[in-house]
Amino acid sequence: MELFGQDLMSNEKIGESWNIVDRDEEQSRCEISKGKFLSIRELIEQRTQELMGPKWKKNKRFPILVKWLDCQERLSLQVHPPEEMAAKLKGEPKTENWYVVNSTKDAGLFLGFKKGVTKSQFQKALTESKAESLCHRVSSKQNDSVFVESGRIHAIDGGNLILEIQQNSDTTYRVYDWGRKGLDGTPRKLHIEESMKSIDFNDFEPKGIQTKTQPGIETIAECKHFRIRKFNFKKNSSNLVKNSQSDCIILSPIKGIIRSNDEILKLGYSYISPYSSECTILAEEDSSLLITDRFAELD
Repeated sequence: MELFGQDLMSNEKIGESWNIVDRDEEQSRCEISKGKFLSIRELIEQRTQELMGPKWKKNKRFPILVKWLDCQERLSLQVHPPEEMAAKLKGEPKTENWYVVNSTKDAGLFLGFKKGVTKSQFQKALTESKAESLCHRVSSKQNDSVFVESGRIHAIDGGNLILEIQQNSDTTYRVYDWGRKGLDGTPRKLHIEESMKSIDFNDFEPKGIQTKTQPGIETIAECKHFRIRKFNFKKNSSNLVKNSQSDCIILSPIKGIIRSNDEILKLGYSYISPYSSECTILAEEDSSLLITDRFAELD
């Protein structure tokens, strides 16, 4: 997180920052006024309609999880179960989107399979430690956006700084780990059976998109779980991005200096604009912002 000047413990390797999370084991702390904090669960329970809207149930958790992934090394090859299979496996479905904020020259992503790969070929390749040869790899560049729906086999290669916006889920099945060993010197646990039941074996060579950098608004991901739009602002422009009494949205600044309601939105942080509030953005220099919305509707 050196790009954003985040003050992290220098003696520890930190690969993930969970900026917005509402789970039993992890809770975001929200600054609701100067020096006053609530967990996101407390905030929803105490200010349900103000935050989420009149139809939201106060015991229903926040439906989106926002992460920053600082991937200096290759992550495992994995899959998240589709909704129907997740229920059978007692897991949670997870569809997510990756936005590449920064990348090295040779960085890449694994997405789906090469054309023509079959389930039996992949099973055989796993036993022979040759799975990489069947997986589809694409180069990754700054400002790429990649949609990863449940069932898509995927991995993030080294050299990527990624903003991940996803369903609130922590179910991941690791199918292949490139023959590596964990910190304790033994191979990490794999979830072969669960993975094989979850993988979409008709998912051949998907691609991401290279998002725009000129001023304007672009939808970079849209599904039944959320919508993500990229806003590029000119210096000194003022922009109304949400009316009051309309939606709860997440703001993720990724470039420049952005002010909202007299507060600077720091790069690398995440912000929630509640249902009850209007949201206006003032760009103090050429800036970019991701806005996630349409997640606070009834199932």
